[in-house]
Amino acid sequence: MPTIRPALAALALALSACTGTGTHSDAPPPTLPSTPAPTLNLSVEYYRLANGLRVVLSRDDTVPTTTVAVYYHIGFRSEPKGRTGFAHLFEHLMFEETTNLDKGEAARLVTGNGGISNGSTRFDFTNYFEVVPSHVLRPVLWAEADRMRGLALTEKSFQNQKDVVKSEVRVNVLNRPYGAFGWLDLPEYAFKNWHNAHNFYGDFADLDAATLGDVQAFYDTYYVPANAVLVVAGDFDRAAVRGWIDEYFGMLPTRPAPSRADASEPPQTTEIRASRVDPLAPRPGLALGYHLPERNTRDWFAFGVLDQILLQGEDSRLWRRLVAEKGYTDSVEGGMNLVGNMFDYEGPMLWSLHLIHDPSTSNQEILDSIDSVIQDVQTHPVSAAELDRAVTKMRSELYDVAGSATRFGLVDLLASFALFDDNPARIDSLELEFRSVTPDELMATARKYLRPENRTVMALEAGAAGRAQ
Repeated sequence: MPTIRPALAALALALSACTGTGTHSDAPPPTLPSTPAPTLNLSVEYYRLANGLRVVLSRDDTVPTTTVAVYYHIGFRSEPKGRTGFAHLFEHLMFEETTNLDKGEAARLVTGNGGISNGSTRFDFTNYFEVVPSHVLRPVLWAEADRMRGLALTEKSFQNQKDVVKSEVRVNVLNRPYGAFGWLDLPEYAFKNWHNAHNFYGDFADLDAATLGDVQAFYDTYYVPANAVLVVAGDFDRAAVRGWIDEYFGMLPTRPAPSRADASEPPQTTEIRASRVDPLAPRPGLALGYHLPERNTRDWFAFGVLDQILLQGEDSRLWRRLVAEKGYTDSVEGGMNLVGNMFDYEGPMLWSLHLIHDPSTSNQEILDSIDSVIQDVQTHPVSAAELDRAVTKMRSELYDVAGSATRFGLVDLLASFALFDDNPARIDSLELEFRSVTPDELMATARKYLRPENRTVMALEAGAAGRAQ
């Protein structure tokens, strides 16, 4: 169930590739169209229950299904010291039995009616969601309220799921070439604050030292209505749904929301160079991470457009330079949030890229090529055509997300904006925010953030190179 760089992330507004020429001219760029593009104009209703639970309703009856999601404001980043892996552990435990449902009953309620359910752990939240035929909505809401009210934690379920988590770490990270490369190991070098830099998947020593009492305390602290948002999107009767939410969630006891961990980072002033050996990797790799602007700022929206132009897709400037022109690698990957998208995180984040290359190519050759591409966007305005194509692609992806049959991407954005910004309706302004970015802002943002002093360079050495196959 835990999802690292999940396939659903593409649906959850990964905002993929945009085309661009990569050319520039000394002449002033043409003026962009001044007519505002249309917005999504979604139906979004937002309110709070007396116990603090945030509720987002978005009605759309074009498909006779409904998506229900509960997002808890506890993720990798906000785990207490000594409790690494607990957010991930609870992603599993929440699918165990409750005081009213035996193990597997909630899942059978969904799948037995042709629906799907899953969950994931991210930097700043853990989520659980179901996509079901609309007539199954009421019992699904009851089941979600039931596990928020009374998860039946037992020593057996705790030990079982702890072993599952450890097995997952072994399969996905420890026993897989490049298992941690880029997404898991780079933040440990790039950040200074423990909350941003610790092993997000979980330290085995912390998991083994944990007791059932520790697990119960974690649940009692973080899995409370005031620390959560409930999103219902799709085909439903508004009055009926509000009544069911009041009946099932409104009766849950009021408990205070936990205090937020201080995840602030000091500015980086010098380039960080690091290396590590991957004993299973047959070829070396290189990863870079640049500290991103603060969310919701003009620089942040401009960086979102830069990400499209530089990195996303086979027409991006870095792919063309490193893959098509130089042949250093067969792919270059990265983005503004490798375990989600640029919207569904809250604290400090890296814009990162990583690639695997042949031993005959030096890291410095690759860095020089990357720096030359970055220098171009720092010193020459992006053409109006390239900028428009990038934003148009982002707009297309946004509309695909809002109109997808599962509605998971829509729910992800609504929940994130409710949790982090207390304003899920800001989904409707995203398109205009990106559309308003100018070529001058792109240059200024690139100069400010894409500096060597603001980056971490991590070389991955191939421990399996030269071994007999």
